[in-house]
Parts: sequence; structure tokens; C-alpha cells
Amino acid sequence: MSRKLLAVDWGTSSLRGALLSTDGVVLDKRAFPQGILQVAHGQFQNVFEQRFGDWMGADTLCLISGMAGSRQGWREAPYCPCPSGFEDISQHLQWIEKDRIGIVPGLSTFNDNTPDVMRGEEIQIFGALNTLQIDAAQFVLPGTHSKWAQVAGGNIASFKTFMTGEFYALLSQHSILAKTCLPDAPWKKEVFLEGVTQSQKSGGLLHHAFSARSLALFEKLSPAQSSSYISGLLIGEEINSARSQELGSHSPLFILGNSQLTQRYACALEAFEIQTQAVTEEVTWSGLWALAHHLFSEDFSVS
Repeated sequence: MSRKLLAVDWGTSSLRGALLSTDGVVLDKRAFPQGILQVAHGQFQNVFEQRFGDWMGADTLCLISGMAGSRQGWREAPYCPCPSGFEDISQHLQWIEKDRIGIVPGLSTFNDNTPDVMRGEEIQIFGALNTLQIDAAQFVLPGTHSKWAQVAGGNIASFKTFMTGEFYALLSQHSILAKTCLPDAPWKKEVFLEGVTQSQKSGGLLHHAFSARSLALFEKLSPAQSSSYISGLLIGEEINSARSQELGSHSPLFILGNSQLTQRYACALEAFEIQTQAVTEEVTWSGLWALAHHLFSEDFSVS
């Protein structure tokens, strides 16, 4: 029996879904500003049926990744410890309806005896591996909580999280820097790179962040420029830390995310003379389809 796949990415602030054919072709897509924080307790089933019920035919499999598997989500799907691949994830799926609607677990790892976790990014990474037809690489996934992951033998071996996006919001909107910053101003590459360069000097982020204030006071940084400068400081700090810890192998480095963020990270990494390749975040659908193929290979054919 051939089946269609309803691939769902249910995050903290958004809900996305794509209907895929048996050979992985995207037939239709939908997106709603209805992440798990916007869903009342006990209402996940109702929201799912309202948004995607017409796509759930008798021959449709649904796999859901992201925060829907968190404790605040539809049903908790406990983390799989790294190293993890499709086989590990398959064994830890949480089935809402057996072999019909399943929630994908996230991953966990330990860095210096401290736990780290991800939900949703693992499917993007597996989707990129499937799309690129590779089984070893390094990935950076920019975002509110950026992830740097190492992949070997088709398994996610380890990863680290950096709260870069969240710190940008805190500094640009809720600190003294907000007085002289326009957080949504257009990106200015030259000023961004000034921030990246400043982040590499001695003193550390807590010192460098204040330079956004002092430069503004001396009229060397306008409010429209400040957001790019602060972004450069933070991304530069992230890369500097990840470079010393994560970029020790010779595997290629891929940036996986939306075009705005991948552009900034590619620019900053180029300043470090690190070669990268950008991959669209749409690989989420490829990752969920590859998992469906792993689970039910007789129902999902490779085109």
C-alpha cells in the first residue's frame, strides 16, 4: 500500500505542515501562528484536526516534530541520548494513534557533564543529510537557541546550544542598549562585521556589549546601525566559542535555517576564513519523509 505523509513541524510559536506524496514530493503546505504556547491545555487534538483533518485520509501517515513533544506540548516524547540516528528515533516515537500519528522525540547530549537538548533541529539535520546524500558533516542551525551539531556515520554524535537569538532580543529591546537601538532596522553588513571583529578582541562579551552604548554616545553608531553591530558581537562570540570546541574535524560545515540568518552566519564565518554552504530550512519535510521511509519502507518509495 502506498501512503501519503503529513509532515508537521509544531514549534513554540508556529505550526507548519506539508502534505507529501509517497515518493517525497511536496503536494501542499500550510502555516499558522499557532505554536504550542498558543494552544490551550487539552486542545492539541482539536487544533490538529481543525488545521489538517482534511489531509488525514485513510492512507495518510502523520509525523510531528518540534515542541509538540515537549512537556508543554501534545504528548511528551522523551529525549533520545546521542549518538542517535533514525533507528533510535524510531524506537522512541510517541504514537497518538499507532502507525498513523506519531510524535518525534528530541535529542539529548552531555557537555562537560551538563545536559543539552534539542527538539526539531534533529529532523532538519537528518533532512539535510538525506537531501545532500552524505552521512558526516558539521551543522550550525541559527535561531533563538542556535545549535552546533556533529554528525558521523549518519548519527548525530553531539551538539551544543548557544542562546544567541534570545540574548539579541534581551540586549536590543530590554537593556540600556535599547535606548539607542532599532532592533528591526535593515541589516548593514559593514557594521555587522565591525561587531564580529570587536567580538574577537580581548575583554569578552560583557565588556564588548557596552561598546554599543559608548559608540552611540560618541555618535559613532546610529540607532539604525546598532542592531547590526550587536548582532555581529553576539554571532562573533558564538562562532569564536564553537570554533574552539566544535570545528576540530575536517567535515564540511553547513548552515541550516532561514535566508536572513544564514546570510549573517555565512558572512561572519567568511570573516573567520571558514567555508560554509547554506541549506534551506525546508529540509524539515525531507527529514520527516526519510523517517517515514525508514519506518515503512514498503509504503514510501525512493523516487
